[in-house]
Amino acid sequence: MRTSAFEPCIPTRATKVPTSKNWLHEVKHDGYRLIVHRDGKRVRLFIRNGYDWSDRYPLITEAALRIRSTSFVLDGEAVLLGVDGISEFDGLHGRKHNDEVQFYAFNMLVTDGDDTRQTDATPLS
Repeated sequence: MRTSAFEPCIPTRATKVPTSKNWLHEVKHDGYRLIVHRDGKRVRLFIRNGYDWSDRYPLITEAALRIRSTSFVLDGEAVLLGVDGISEFDGLHGRKHNDEVQFYAFNMLVTDGDDTRQTDATPLS
């Protein structure tokens, strides 16, 4: 059962990088897509299917509580980095290092009650 009103944006695989200056790119880390939702002193972490993993990643929860804004929703990736700085999905999936998992934010969906997905801006083309 979905418990989050927000769904993460899922990257689209391509065979080559677009050359237009109007494109934005994100690095694909090998992790779990995650929605970080803060409302006051409460932080909740939701995975793609809507399950709440707030207790699983304490480092991400603590970091969200240190952000000055007390109301936001971020879309990003929960990643476990190896000593070489490369993501390790097996270690992430094995759950032995949950206290080391970091968050890479890609999109701010809501900030201070304003839904940033609803804009009158002209789309990039």
